[in-house]
Amino acid sequence: MSEKYNEELPKALQKNAERQRTQSSNNKRGTKNRKNKKKKGLKIFTAILLILIIILVATIGAAYFYINDKLGKMQQVQIDESQLGISNEVSEKLSKYRNIAIFGVDSRSDNLEKGNRSDCIIIASINNETNDVRLISVYRDTYVQIDGHGLDKITHAYSYGSAQLAINTLNKNLDLNIKEFVTVNFDSVAEAVEELGGIMINIESEQEMKTMNEEYIDPVAKQTGLSNAKIQRTGRQLLNGVQAVAYSRVRYTAGGDYKRTERMRTVIEAMLAKLKTKSIGEINSFMDHILPKVYTNISTGNVLSLLPSLASFNISNSIGWPYETKGITLDRWYGVPVTLESNVIKLHQEMFEEDYTPSETIQEISGKIISKTGYKK
Repeated sequence: MSEKYNEELPKALQKNAERQRTQSSNNKRGTKNRKNKKKKGLKIFTAILLILIIILVATIGAAYFYINDKLGKMQQVQIDESQLGISNEVSEKLSKYRNIAIFGVDSRSDNLEKGNRSDCIIIASINNETNDVRLISVYRDTYVQIDGHGLDKITHAYSYGSAQLAINTLNKNLDLNIKEFVTVNFDSVAEAVEELGGIMINIESEQEMKTMNEEYIDPVAKQTGLSNAKIQRTGRQLLNGVQAVAYSRVRYTAGGDYKRTERMRTVIEAMLAKLKTKSIGEINSFMDHILPKVYTNISTGNVLSLLPSLASFNISNSIGWPYETKGITLDRWYGVPVTLESNVIKLHQEMFEEDYTPSETIQEISGKIISKTGYKK
């Protein structure tokens, strides 16, 4: 087949031909890819909800004006980029990465600004050169420096100063270049599950069931206005929206917050499985209901700019951060990174594959945490 003829092939056929020519050389890579898939473990359902929304809009395949109209339903806000705590050095080093902060808040109203704790925090890191996507889940109780508030839990940053201060806190404590964010209320997850007609979840233990029934179902039902029906048994069963959110919130059982992130992943996997059974009309209704509950500074144009590359995006890895922590009770319980500096070094080496020297800011904050807690290597 001549080079000229190859150039005239439609793109889809070129890709197919290329796959056939390289099939044998991909055998070894296939084993590695299967291992990577096991690592996907998308720990925070807010991120997947956003990605899912983008995918659904794209796969409907309608005209530009239709997609633009759908995305226009999102709540748009502007933030001051000069107040995000990004140093020139970090901006240069991470220039090929588009890092987006995604927050899940426990709001008691439609207000998604300050006053709400970000119980779920993830960073979606997109490599602009390879379209490789990596997800970093930051544990809510992590002890960090918050501008104007001293050492505190990272979950409180959003409450003190909305997305702008929360992003500033992530950038300064992790040496990152985040400029964009997405916030979703927990209510939207309950309503999304209701829209799907419920999801199948396995309640593993009596303790899980008891905690859901006694601590979470009534508050979630009151907040959302949905049914407060209790769980009657353990085992695999259909959960409604309130029950699904209650399940994902359980923390004070075996595994603590780490197990809770696993439950959140289970919920979103069940949502994705249910969505696969829905018609285009039902998916359209789902988007109309959920998109107005998304709060972001990412413009419609920027979301649309991602669509041509969407098919090549590969979620290759997800991690929980910090890697190494130790609990301490001061005025309340905190998860202390041991140490902040070493945890940030490992993050950059693993997620950004760079030769990394922590900034003076990281070294200073790390020293303050050690001084306050006495925890060091």
